[in-house]
Parts: sequence; structure tokens; C-alpha cells
Amino acid sequence: MYYVQRDADQRLIRVEPAPFAGYSETLLADSVEIEDWFADNAVENSLKVLKQSDLDMIRVLEDLIEVLTTKGVISITDLPAGAQAKLLNRSSARVALGGLSNLIDDSEEGGLI
Repeated sequence: MYYVQRDADQRLIRVEPAPFAGYSETLLADSVEIEDWFADNAVENSLKVLKQSDLDMIRVLEDLIEVLTTKGVISITDLPAGAQAKLLNRSSARVALGGLSNLIDDSEEGGLI
């Protein structure tokens, strides 16, 4: 059984396994509304994981491009103009943050300290 709260349009806005202030009714775990609620949360959580993965991959790609250009495998000018501009902007931003290096952790676990 789940304790739920609804908005003015009768849509679920909160679902909890225990009573909470403001709950208005209970629903069985196998109700369609409860199953839909948790399915939507699973999709939302998956999207959050993908967004974080995208951010992580951006850094991997930057590092890869830097290695390839340093080794002479490719030149920055081999990339489309839009990609060049984005890489140069990010590079400039990283240089500007260089003075803040004690606040930035570039390890694989990465993030602000």
C-alpha cells in the first residue's frame, strides 16, 4: 500500500510507502497509477544517468582530441569550424580556471572538491 498526494487535477504528485503530512489517500501497490508513477521515475532516473554520462564523455573526448593533436595524428583545423570554436572556448575556460586548480578535481571520480 502507498500513501499518495494529488494536485488539483487529481494527478499524483507524491507517493510514499509510509504516511506523510498531506497525503490524501492510499493506493494498492499493483494499481495502474502506482505502476505508472514508478515507471516514470525509472525513466527520469535513467535520463539523469545519461546526462551525467554525457558530461563525463565530453571530458573524455576533449582529452582524446588533445592527445591526438599533440601526437600529430590530427590537427584542430581538421575539425569542422563549429567544433573548433567549441573546443577553443572550453580550453579558454579551463585556462581561466587554472588559478582555481585547488578547487577542481580532474580525476576520474571528478568534480568540485
